[in-house]
Amino acid sequence: MKSSSLRSGTCIKGKVAPIGNALERHGLRVCSASQRIDAHTEPDLHVTNKNEELKRRSYRFQTENGGVVNVSIGAKEFTYAVHVEVLNMPSWFNEHNSVLRWQMLRSDSSWSIEIDSQFSAFNARQLGSETDHSSDILLTQTSPGRHTSELEINYSEVPFCLSFLIYSSFSSDGANGRVVRTARKTSFRVPVGFAPGNPMPLGVSFCDDGVVNFSLFSRNAERVVLCLFDDQSKKPSLEIDLDPCVHRTGDIWHASLENVRNYIRYGYRCDGDLLHNKGGSPVLLDPYAKVIRNLSPDDSDFSLSNFLGHIQKATAFDWSGDVRLCLPTEKLVVYRLNVGKFTGDESSTLSEDIAGTFSGIVEKIHHFKNLGVNAILLEPIFSFDEKQGPYFPYNFFAPMNMYGPKGKGESATTSMKEMVKSLHANGIEILLEVVFTHTAEGSEMANQGISFQGIDKLSYYVEEDKRSGANTSLNCNISVVQKMIIDSLRHWVIDFHIDGFCFVNASYFTQCSSKHHSSRPPFLSPRDMSYHEIDFPHWKRWSEINSKFCKDARNFLRGEGLLNSRGPACSFNFVTRNSGLSLVDLVSFSGSKLSSESSWNCGVEGPTSDSAILGTRLKQIRNFLFLLFVSLGVPVLNMGDECGLSNGGSTLYRDRCPFDWAYLETSFALQVTQFISFLSSLRDRRSDLFQRSTFHKVQNIQWRGLDLSEPKWKDPSSKFLALTLKADKDENDAPSTAVLPEAPERYMWFRLVDTGCPFPGFFSNSDDPDCCHFSGLESYELKPHTFSLFEAKVSS
Repeated sequence: MKSSSLRSGTCIKGKVAPIGNALERHGLRVCSASQRIDAHTEPDLHVTNKNEELKRRSYRFQTENGGVVNVSIGAKEFTYAVHVEVLNMPSWFNEHNSVLRWQMLRSDSSWSIEIDSQFSAFNARQLGSETDHSSDILLTQTSPGRHTSELEINYSEVPFCLSFLIYSSFSSDGANGRVVRTARKTSFRVPVGFAPGNPMPLGVSFCDDGVVNFSLFSRNAERVVLCLFDDQSKKPSLEIDLDPCVHRTGDIWHASLENVRNYIRYGYRCDGDLLHNKGGSPVLLDPYAKVIRNLSPDDSDFSLSNFLGHIQKATAFDWSGDVRLCLPTEKLVVYRLNVGKFTGDESSTLSEDIAGTFSGIVEKIHHFKNLGVNAILLEPIFSFDEKQGPYFPYNFFAPMNMYGPKGKGESATTSMKEMVKSLHANGIEILLEVVFTHTAEGSEMANQGISFQGIDKLSYYVEEDKRSGANTSLNCNISVVQKMIIDSLRHWVIDFHIDGFCFVNASYFTQCSSKHHSSRPPFLSPRDMSYHEIDFPHWKRWSEINSKFCKDARNFLRGEGLLNSRGPACSFNFVTRNSGLSLVDLVSFSGSKLSSESSWNCGVEGPTSDSAILGTRLKQIRNFLFLLFVSLGVPVLNMGDECGLSNGGSTLYRDRCPFDWAYLETSFALQVTQFISFLSSLRDRRSDLFQRSTFHKVQNIQWRGLDLSEPKWKDPSSKFLALTLKADKDENDAPSTAVLPEAPERYMWFRLVDTGCPFPGFFSNSDDPDCCHFSGLESYELKPHTFSLFEAKVSS
């Protein structure tokens, strides 16, 4: 599996649309219309004297007989006033005996119920029984052709949907007379205590005046209910049934509430003939939720959601003093790790509340600095299915809760920001592996869907396409998914100060709806889960997790024969990664099932006490690290390789062991970590050779064989290659004698590395008094399976 890396400087940036159009100001309870408002509505916001009505929203309806009904809703100091105006009624309309028959509607999981219509206060004449679910208010003629009525409602009663019909020639003996409906022959419906809201931005957004806007994309939903939860109940405390005529713009459903202080979590119910939901409508997670709260994690009843968005506005984080490092790509030394496994083992000696969390990484910053690492590549930290692992996310905006000190979304968000700030302060950048090709939905954890699948499966997913290795492959090249990906990246860069991204299995970004690969997709990578190479336009900006380097290095070091338009810094080189053999396993296991790993066990399969075998394995590990650091490009270390972490020869991700900090005390870890530190400093000191953004000029490279002759490029049995930079490589089983080229006048050759020498002594700086030196044109014996590096310096 090959990935692509994108530094945050290439992220698409843009302004977020303002929320605007706030309605009421006081506390609300959530209710709703259960069916559509069958009229053309034109919201009109008026602001008057503060002690009078503070805000007003107006709706206009056309009636089925050519008349007009205007409804305005205004917030006063302690009540809402609903004013109804009837105009231009036909001649049969009784101007002296007409009533408005109204009812309040709220929604629950059965989509809508009528509730008791009694109010604690209203300024209107009420007719009919107080126990009925509907009440009648007499319309008053204020001028010829104009009738009005008004009622006032305490804040404790709202929000709800007010539904009404108009009856003319109403009789006290029960005869209703003629009825007036909307032009669509339905009742008049208006929201009270909540507003239509705005379609952008998607997700939950907060206005300075306390208004909270909710926005959700669903092209194929016919009915959407916003569900609000308090901190105690597993069932929605209140639900808003969104009317498509008022709360839908295009494919986006939206509503706004003045105040949500009584509610902690939220989700949506979606229903429609084309949706995935079966056997009921579960509460679904908002794809744009930035903090996730768990609800009843052990509950097997999928009519209740295990994952809900967090409503409350996040506390502002203090980013003062944080500076983006903007390190040149060619100067990076990258360390890839899994947040949970890096410090989750008790050997980390960290307290339970921070072991395996973002805060645990902060406690181990000294380890990165000892290795010379200046960039951390985190395995995916988006909220994911714990059974399947971090490469199966179900949300792209919220960090995984268990990575926070308290295991909650709020603490995960705060501690991740603290981690980024601390790493930046120590000169270390943070890169994220991101998975936008598939989700965890469709697994055993959510056979009815957690989020995308229930909200709009046909829009979000590619039908019956399992190339990504998951049942739910995102349709990455339709506009709504493209926007979500861009919004996610922008969120991590702006809100978390992330420095760059590595896109896992990103060739899916090149696939259009016809399943052909586009020449100009928004995101790119050279490979997908089907393991075949894909050409793509990198525009000289995209870096690549280079599996070809891994393959070539492994083949050469096990004795295989020797058989470009971007700069070398675009190659992120690795020898091992989290999916495959660890470094110590790479030189210890090579059974028939591991043929794709290109590994070599050095003579014996698995653990051994044979000193000769162990010596060869140790040299091979040195060789791999040497080759990784002296190669042009960005070296990427894998968590645990510096201390000999073994997974018993397993290549499966689920079999990976946590980082064992006790291993750092072993003699093996001591020499390997010191060697890595030396190589990191060497790359930095000789950046002219090893940290280049462009390739060496041809005239500055001198390739040669054992005796200064031309290399045997076409000889498949040739296992020796040298160049004047000066890396001598010998993969023969017998010692080889190489002749050093003539050093410039007054210069001598100083041996910096010979991976065949014992520790200490197989690496040294040229300034060390014990460093071996040669005048040139001298022979140098290379032991089998050995690398050596020489540097020409002025002789003292």
